[in-house]
Amino acid sequence: MAFTASSGHTRTSLADINITPLVDVVLVLLVIFMVTAPVLQSGIDVSVPKTRSVKEITQQRLVLTIDREQNVFLGDKPVNLAQLPTLLHQPKTDPANQVIYLRADERVPFGAFASVMDAVKQAGISNISIVTQPIQKTAK
Repeated sequence: MAFTASSGHTRTSLADINITPLVDVVLVLLVIFMVTAPVLQSGIDVSVPKTRSVKEITQQRLVLTIDREQNVFLGDKPVNLAQLPTLLHQPKTDPANQVIYLRADERVPFGAFASVMDAVKQAGISNISIVTQPIQKTAK
C-alpha cells in the first residue's frame, strides 16, 4: 500500500508483522504450564499401599483421601468426618450409581479407615474403589 506524504513524496507502509515477540511469549507460557501441571495434579501427599492387582483409573470421580495424621480430604479440601455423608450426597444423583475413590496412607490405622468407609456408606454410596499402587517387579 502506498500513500503520499504532505511533502509530496510517495511512501509505502510496513505490511509485515513481526511474530518473534509472540513466539517468545508462547514459549514462556508453554514452559510455565509444563512446570506447574505436575504440581497441580499431586494433591495431598499420601503413600498408598502396594498391591499386585491394580486397575488403572480411567474416569474422573470424587476422591476421598486420608493422610498420615488421619485428616480426611474430599478432593483437596479438608472435611469433618461428621459432615462427610451430607457433603457426599449430591442432589439429582442416585447414590447407588455414584462411584468414589478412597486413597489412604498405608500407615493409617484400620479404625480410621473403617470410620471413613462408614461415613461413605451413610451417604448411600456402596461403590467404593480403594486406590493402590502396583508392586514394582525387580529385575533378576
